[in-house]
Amino acid sequence: MEDSDNARQEEFRERPWIVLSTTYDVEAWIDQFNRDLQQAVKKPHAGRHGICFRLAHGGEIFLHTSGEGDALLDVTPEAAWVTPVIAAATGCNPPASQIWSLPGGRLTELLLGLSSLIESSRIVTDHDFRIRKRSWQDG
Repeated sequence: MEDSDNARQEEFRERPWIVLSTTYDVEAWIDQFNRDLQQAVKKPHAGRHGICFRLAHGGEIFLHTSGEGDALLDVTPEAAWVTPVIAAATGCNPPASQIWSLPGGRLTELLLGLSSLIESSRIVTDHDFRIRKRSWQDG
């Protein structure tokens, strides 16, 4: 059992980011990420898995995509400085809270806009995307 726990920890370790500079790079990264996530999440908690981007200048962004391809971002307070970049890259207005809801068609633009600002990434399997999203939508 210990070997499988060690393998699982290795699977979720933080990985250095490689800057994505073309739409092809982004599409290839999305495809690889989807495969890695499906392999890592055997019994997914609906809406609680995704990826965490650690930003080079501080803070983190948690990304979850729905079955329809829409993106939900949880931008930590330490990463609030990146709000103008997200807005410019996606053409979406900033929300009143730290939770962004983006149409799936904006994911490529988002990743191209953020790519040079990301230091590392890791898979997350239990982040409270839905809880915060529900609070944001009710508020």
